[in-house]
Amino acid sequence: MIPQDSIVALATPSGAGAIAVIRISGQDAITIGNSVFKSIKNKELTTQKTHTLHLGHIMDGSKTLDEVLVSIFKGPNSYTGENTIEISCHGSTYIQQQIIQLLLRKGCRMADAGEFTLRAFLNGKLDLSQAEAVADLISSDNEASHQIAMQQMRGGFSNEIAKLREELLNFASLIELELDFAEEDVEFADRTQFHELLNRIEFVLKRLIDSFAVGNVIKNGIPVAIVGEPNVGKSTLLNAFLNEERAIVSEIAGTTRDTIEDELVIGGIGFRFIDTAGIRETDDVVESIGIRKTFEKIEQAQVVIFLFDSSEFKVSGLKLKVELEKIKNQFPLKPLVIIGNKADKLEESEIGDLKSEIPEILLISAKEKLGVEELKHQLLSFVNTGALRNNETIVTNTRHYDSLLKALNEIQKVKFGLETNLSSDLMALDIKEALYQFGMITGQVTNDELLGNIFANFCIGK
Repeated sequence: MIPQDSIVALATPSGAGAIAVIRISGQDAITIGNSVFKSIKNKELTTQKTHTLHLGHIMDGSKTLDEVLVSIFKGPNSYTGENTIEISCHGSTYIQQQIIQLLLRKGCRMADAGEFTLRAFLNGKLDLSQAEAVADLISSDNEASHQIAMQQMRGGFSNEIAKLREELLNFASLIELELDFAEEDVEFADRTQFHELLNRIEFVLKRLIDSFAVGNVIKNGIPVAIVGEPNVGKSTLLNAFLNEERAIVSEIAGTTRDTIEDELVIGGIGFRFIDTAGIRETDDVVESIGIRKTFEKIEQAQVVIFLFDSSEFKVSGLKLKVELEKIKNQFPLKPLVIIGNKADKLEESEIGDLKSEIPEILLISAKEKLGVEELKHQLLSFVNTGALRNNETIVTNTRHYDSLLKALNEIQKVKFGLETNLSSDLMALDIKEALYQFGMITGQVTNDELLGNIFANFCIGK
């Protein structure tokens, strides 16, 4: 049911700033705005054209609250599809609250989280996957996540799903028609074409499902654990990555007793670096807790950087190899980058010996920032950005991923039924379920609980 009341909310971040934008949407939005606005040219907002700007004052009776600019957007040509006005006022928190309280007294109510975008969905301005992309766009903090959100908001993903759904729906109609003529034993749906369609749908669904592995890391960032013995330069490496003194560095072993995390964007991809406590045998209770946390962070990380002091390799090489094997055996599926730090202290012969002992080693000097850029390139190589570069559809939403998996399962059931000459009525059930899952993605099938869960994660004012 499409709501008829008018809602109001602050559309810019809360707090003081140069300006703030207060948004009103609803059937009476322009009338309510007009009741508190006095144009410097004595214009009535209700008689003005859509997509126009007007300078004037917000008045609470005879009291002037602020000089503002009012933007008018008449439905259906607005973000929400309803009459909408946006009041650009000065960014004082006092002014913001005074204007919002005045509008509430004039008949508005406070908007719920994501209610403007919910109304856009209900009024057919966006489908559900595009609406969800709005939240992703707002929260995007690197080039890759921004690019994916923009592509989805423009309808790239939903268009792909809509085409598959439409073709499947056409065949479903023919299958249903066969059921009406079951006694005549006729076939309206060409089985060969139907099989080709199912193969094509299966191929697209698998590609979209596979893209989630890339989409998920792009959206949420790639956790990278920096591990190794105490005092090998883990905190120095984190500081070199971030170009700031984020972690405490000292000559005393065991300085880092808890994990320190920070993010860095490399090549448009977000990486979340975790500086961990040094791994060693210790009787210190606090340090022991930190070491236990280190292994927990390795478990959570998608990439592990194992750092050691290359200048000490002659003395502690055997112990180092044992520690390295322990991590490899405990986490065999995790990409492991082996880094020899303090390489600026090595002779040429020592470098050769190290590379022959550990061929995959990357030598750096975190303190002098030598080899850090090469390490960044190596980390970026773990992310398959081919689909991103080719502007292919990439799935980042867990809800979409779940529906795609279920749709694929139903399509494979239909394929099996077609290959084993299953009766049309049983195949029709599986087709309906696949269509249902497609509809769940784009919002052609919704319920209040689903919409509540999705829009509860939005910010107020959007």
